[in-house]
Amino acid sequence: MKLKNLLLATVFLLGMGTAFGQAPQKFNYQAVARDASNNVMPTTLVGIEIVIHQTTPGGTIVYSETHTAITSAIGLMNLSIGAGTVTAGSFAAIDWGAGPYYLEIGMDPAGGTTFTSMGTQQ
Repeated sequence: MKLKNLLLATVFLLGMGTAFGQAPQKFNYQAVARDASNNVMPTTLVGIEIVIHQTTPGGTIVYSETHTAITSAIGLMNLSIGAGTVTAGSFAAIDWGAGPYYLEIGMDPAGGTTFTSMGTQQ
């Protein structure tokens, strides 16, 4: 029994040595769309711009993409960042270890591409 446990532990530890962490190729983002008067925008087509800056909130743009989303009945939208229409850079090429990185969200409430920044967060 002890030999079986020792063998199992050895196989587990060897398996751990071959496992490598990988950066995701996309990640989920969820938000509620609101108009200039802070009213929820239910069932509305909106244009969204995602910009990833390196080092500072206004730093070098390493990646950007756009999305078109239709909000739910409560104004909710779900996006997969990394799966939009790429406008600059490559999501796969982002060196996540060379951060910090900041995510800036822009929105066009008319569903177009005239984006207004909604803010930037690390």
